[in-house]
Amino acid sequence: MKIGSLTLGRPPRSEAAVSSDPIALTQNRIFIMPSRMGALYCLTLALMLLGSINYNLGLGFVLTFLLGGLGVVGMLHAWRNLAGVSVRPGRSEPVFAGEHARFRFTLHNPTEAPRFAIGMRRGNEHANFTNVPARDDGECFVELIATKRGWLAPGRVEVATSYPIGLFRAWSYVRFDQRTLVYPRPEAGNPPLPPAAATSGAGLSSAAGEDDFAGLRDYRPGDSLHRMAWKAIARREVPVVKEFSGGQGTADLWLDWSACPRDFDVEQRLARLSAWVVSASLQNLRYGIRLPHQTIAPDTGRAHRDLCLRTLALHGVHGS
Repeated sequence: MKIGSLTLGRPPRSEAAVSSDPIALTQNRIFIMPSRMGALYCLTLALMLLGSINYNLGLGFVLTFLLGGLGVVGMLHAWRNLAGVSVRPGRSEPVFAGEHARFRFTLHNPTEAPRFAIGMRRGNEHANFTNVPARDDGECFVELIATKRGWLAPGRVEVATSYPIGLFRAWSYVRFDQRTLVYPRPEAGNPPLPPAAATSGAGLSSAAGEDDFAGLRDYRPGDSLHRMAWKAIARREVPVVKEFSGGQGTADLWLDWSACPRDFDVEQRLARLSAWVVSASLQNLRYGIRLPHQTIAPDTGRAHRDLCLRTLALHGVHGS
């Protein structure tokens, strides 16, 4: 039901159509209902009105209609607090299964009036609130528990406010073509790296030995902090790392699907491989992974770690 430009009641399903562009909360997208406090407030006003009629109380009529007018003003301000705001999706970082995935959203206020206490949530979960200054942006987020590996989408997200007095709640729904990647949860207990690699030097190649200092080079993303030349950095004010030569010529570390125990199922194997990738990355080892029908060549660095974890997350996922 519509009163002027206000819409009362629950929105149809079409209001939550998937979008990849910013969504403006226009008047036909915003819905208003009394909150629990508002419902009690309305009941109180009704009782006051009945009492004023029954006892013919002039001051009772004045107070009843004064408080009723306050409620109407609160309803208009609640609607106005959302009207015109546009919502666009932000960047979402990958997480491991079992962690909280955070989906970021940017709220843009194109008007001169600041917006207060705008919250976002999915379903009946706890909402996160933000204020949006006049002609500026505000950031809000929705957190979900990543229960399993693969792609995770927030689905339909509610944007709502009860500002200014909490008697009415205005809300709208948005749905974006947005998702984040969930890596397999690493196996607990920090399982040791494959024995063959661990006993032979665990992944150092003949091109990057650990015996003799060979010199300094510029820092590259993914280099271990243990190799940073801190004294040289203090003198040059440029990040550099130490290089060594004269290694033992040990082999690259291979994290192989077949190296997992035979009684492990698919998810257990992926959890073991995920733990190995994290451990090898923390030790700055040169490693690769072998999966059924897929191999990733040995390398180092954060980008290689993310590639390996992404491959594990999407293993066997339809449409990946």
